[in-house]
Amino acid sequence: MSFVPSLDLTGLQTLDREASVYEAIREDIISGRLPANARLIVADLAERHGTSTNPIREALHQLRGEGFVIMAPNRGARVRPIDEDFIRDIYEIEVLIEPALTKWFVGIATDENIATLEALHAEMIELNYADPVRHGLLDTQFHHTMYQRHYNRHAVDLWWKHREILRAISRRHRISLGRQAAVMREHAEVLEAIKAQDENAAAAIIARHVEGSGRHIIEQMRAARRDIQNSKAELPPYT
Repeated sequence: MSFVPSLDLTGLQTLDREASVYEAIREDIISGRLPANARLIVADLAERHGTSTNPIREALHQLRGEGFVIMAPNRGARVRPIDEDFIRDIYEIEVLIEPALTKWFVGIATDENIATLEALHAEMIELNYADPVRHGLLDTQFHHTMYQRHYNRHAVDLWWKHREILRAISRRHRISLGRQAAVMREHAEVLEAIKAQDENAAAAIIARHVEGSGRHIIEQMRAARRDIQNSKAELPPYT
């Protein structure tokens, strides 16, 4: 039987015009339709998305906060390159944040919390990555269960922002079988550490988990770039 906690994280995304414009521009940046260093002209984007300039400005402001857009005086807004350095910067911050959130959670975890984590983990095992979107939701709920009650809301908000960025980027890349197995193993290990009330072990496992995910995205990005280069090299010469 499918288990989903009462909190539906998909409901956190608003469905108004500004949210849809923001998501469309972000997807264009991640996919490369808006290439690195491209100028982002508000009037052009408004025409492209069939909206007024206000939702575009709001979207660019939000994307700047997430690191997707760079704004410089007298130069306007430009697309930040989505490269290995961008991913590295994010996961190096998360390696500091998530273990601290996890360590605190171990001290307050209830039987109900643990039952929720076990049910989510069991469903992910049963799903076995057959539905990547569903797996992503379950994985997010797994971590949100641990972090949602933390007193440092700035840390939780930053985790959520980074989570959404990495989720959006990783959607374009295949998760290797090795990484799939590692994710399931690390979830099981952190569950055991939580049940044993071993906060240091739980924090160390989550640190390894986050770093592994970040490194995997970088490896997949490099592999995709090599594939593109190889395909170009195989093209017959123009005559």
